[in-house]
Amino acid sequence: MKTLKSVLPRAAVIFLIFAILTGIVYTGVVTGIAQLIFPNQANGSIIEIDGKKYGCELLGQQYTDEGHMWGRIMNIDVSTYKDENGKMLMYAVPSNLSPASEEYETLVAERVEKLRAANPDMDDTAIPVDLVTCSGSGLDPHISPAAAEYQVARIAKARDISEQDVRDIIEKCTTGKFLGVFGEEAVNVLKVNLMLDGILQ
Repeated sequence: MKTLKSVLPRAAVIFLIFAILTGIVYTGVVTGIAQLIFPNQANGSIIEIDGKKYGCELLGQQYTDEGHMWGRIMNIDVSTYKDENGKMLMYAVPSNLSPASEEYETLVAERVEKLRAANPDMDDTAIPVDLVTCSGSGLDPHISPAAAEYQVARIAKARDISEQDVRDIIEKCTTGKFLGVFGEEAVNVLKVNLMLDGILQ
């Protein structure tokens, strides 16, 4: 009959082997393949131009001025976390409100009113739902083509450019369905705004 003392060394060796295989070898191989095949995604999908980083194309940023495209609603938290220098950090969190709650209904109504005021040329157009609702992560970087189109007149007027110029930029920043079947077309808000500013070509 095997004793605990005789089993422990073998168990320790097995543990060490699997620790090396799964913690070092596997991680190294996967990281290496990712860096080789998908270097941009593996490094955070950062939009960097002339050495300056403007953000991650997979994380939403908040724009509120008339000359930029607005993304999805972001619930910003600037009171919870601090960096090592004591500076408050900004976080976005999802909404936990029930769609059936009065508070949620009030919030949506306020957002609709704000959008109507900012886009007076679109009074007779239904507001796309993604412009008045928060995404599951609170950091969605994309909006629907309809939500982008809703803002074209406002952006063109604020920048004194043609609506077609704005639409051309939107088209360049629109991705289609995966394999032509899965998901929906989506417009990357950060890329649109960087192109509007002449930063991204």
